[in-house]
Amino acid sequence: MLNIIMVGLGGFVGAVCRYLIGLIPINEVTVFPIKTFMINIVGCIVIGIITVVATRNNTLNPQLLLFLKVGVCGGFTTFSTFALETAELIKNGNALVALAYMLGSVLVGVGVIFAIEYFAAKWMG
Repeated sequence: MLNIIMVGLGGFVGAVCRYLIGLIPINEVTVFPIKTFMINIVGCIVIGIITVVATRNNTLNPQLLLFLKVGVCGGFTTFSTFALETAELIKNGNALVALAYMLGSVLVGVGVIFAIEYFAAKWMG
């Protein structure tokens, strides 16, 4: 039961942070959904750092990891919004923008995870 509570509390924190970032006024001059893109990349950076720290420190509380990885990062990142916005871009005749958004989100997100692990190995040994 404690695991469920930790995930729920983390999800609350992540979702509220995501909502607040969505309120930041950005004068978007293109149809590219920059806020969602940046939230997904920041989420990848954060979950990458948490994972690196967790693998190097096996004394971390498992409930803390659930709170951070599943709860906060899961509530913060917006893959479902990403999918919806991609579909809407395609439906609105912006297939090339949708393709750039999909490829950029996936490639940069995965690349960030690898980069964090690479640099963490260099810096932390």
